[in-house]
Order: sequence, then structure tokens, then C-alpha cells
Amino acid sequence: MTGVALPSWNDGAAKSAILDFVARVTTPGSPEFVPPPERIATFDNDGTLWCEQPLQPQVFFLIDRVKELANLDPGMKERQPYKALLEQDYKTLLSLGKQALMELAFATHAGVTDELFNDIAEDWFRKKSNPKFGRLFKECIYRPQVELLGFLRDNGFKTFIVSGGGIDFIRAFAEEAYGILREQVIGSSVKTHCEIKGDRVSVVKLSELSSFDDREEKVVNIGRHIGRRPILAFGNSDGDLAMLRYVLSGPGLRLSLLVHHDDPEREVAYDREFKLSPLAEGLDKAGQYGITLVSMKNDWSTVFGGS
Repeated sequence: MTGVALPSWNDGAAKSAILDFVARVTTPGSPEFVPPPERIATFDNDGTLWCEQPLQPQVFFLIDRVKELANLDPGMKERQPYKALLEQDYKTLLSLGKQALMELAFATHAGVTDELFNDIAEDWFRKKSNPKFGRLFKECIYRPQVELLGFLRDNGFKTFIVSGGGIDFIRAFAEEAYGILREQVIGSSVKTHCEIKGDRVSVVKLSELSSFDDREEKVVNIGRHIGRRPILAFGNSDGDLAMLRYVLSGPGLRLSLLVHHDDPEREVAYDREFKLSPLAEGLDKAGQYGITLVSMKNDWSTVFGGS
């Protein structure tokens, strides 16, 4: 990127913390200098890089998949939780919890190859819009965060997504939306098996959950898939706290940030609207933990771009 760094970020403590941190860890001769291979940054996805309201996009993807299945099995329309999904009964859906919703999403794609799933997801992203904002889901990404990801990469960082969302679902749009390579996406996953039919060898999804990438499991999966402790992490909910604290507990200069959704005019205010990813402990103990709070209302001059 060229020109002014982070143009969609308002001047303030959060922007200053980011710019100061990057300058100090990338300046040769600085006591806090970090070699490029160790400049690892991890970002949550839902609510951190794109909008997760009124429900996480993968839930809407699941609703469309259940509609297809219900056409083959009409009785599904009267069975829970499928009934709640089809009726978009948010209260019932939220009561299930994120893991239950992810397990449902995975079950509806059992028997599908990873390549076919990617084609299905890419086609869905080309057509489907967020009902609250009237934008394609893939356009409900936060411009300030896209700028930050680019700024970090320009300064020798490798950027990763570490999300509770489905790994293959995120891979279907992450490179286009964020410039994050498919192999740098970590997310919830199902067990798979290798299927050989004639000359064709494929990876096929099973209905059994392999890893629900939330809370402490994020730390486990960072160790498993990255093999380095990040020096910067960004989240938006209590589900990200373990990752943020993991970063801060390492040696040397480190930075963890937490988005506070406090902008009901341009997006949502989690303090007043229902939410899928609660933020309670993070707000109460950010100072104690050394986490930098980012106010969507005050720190971002735009949210999606043009708003």
C-alpha cells in the first residue's frame, strides 16, 4: 500500500498503538526488532473482519442448504432445529450456540468433496446478500481491517485467520476479500476421508466434527497449524480472549486488539442488540489483560466503505 497508512482509521490511541508497534518491531537495530519469519498476525473473522449480524453468514448459507434438503424431505420443515432455520427464528437459533450451528452446517454437507463444497460456496457468495445491510455478504467486510491486513503484509507480516467459522467456507472468499491465502486460514473443521474412484482421488467431508475452533481451541490450532506464537492478534468477542492472551504472554513486544461493536448507526451495538458472539469479560478486563480496545464508532471513519 502507498500513501497515508490506515486511512480509514481515525487518529487516536488505537491507531497510534498499531503504528507504533509495527514501527518498533520492523526497524532494524530497534531493541524490539522482530525478524520477518516471526512476524505472525492472527485475526478472528466473524465480527472482526466482517459483519456477523443479524447472524453469522455461514448460518444463512446453512439455511439455503436446508431449504434444498427440505425440498427432498418435506418433513424436515417441521423438525427442529431445521424448522427454526427455515423460519429464521433467531431466538431459537441463538439458543443452540455456535458449536451446535456449526455441527448442523457440517452435517448438511456430508459426502461432498472439498472441491465441490468450494464451488458451492463461491457461487453462494456471488449471489447472496446480508438482509440487514442489503450488501453481498462478501461486501460486508470492514474496510479498516482490510487496510490493516495490507499494512501488516507490507511490513513483512504473515496474516492468518483463526476463526470459529468453517475453514472451507472462509477459504472460499478470504483471498479475494482480505488477500489472505487459503493455506493461512484456520477454522472449525469436520473429519474427512480419502475417496478413490478409478483415477480420481478426492477428499470427502464426513458429518463428524473434527475441531471447533473457538476459545482455547484457537490457541491449540495456532500451535498445530502455524507453529509460532503470533506477535499480534485481533478479535471481537470473549471467544477470542484465549488467543489474545496467548499472544500477550509471549516474550518481547506484542499487541492484542479487540473490536468493540458500539456503532448502532453504521453497524450494530452489541450492548443493545442480540448477539452471537458476546463480549463481556473482554470489555471488563481489557486493561487488566493489556488488550487494546478499538471502538468501531470512534476509531473507524468508515465501516464497510462509504458508511
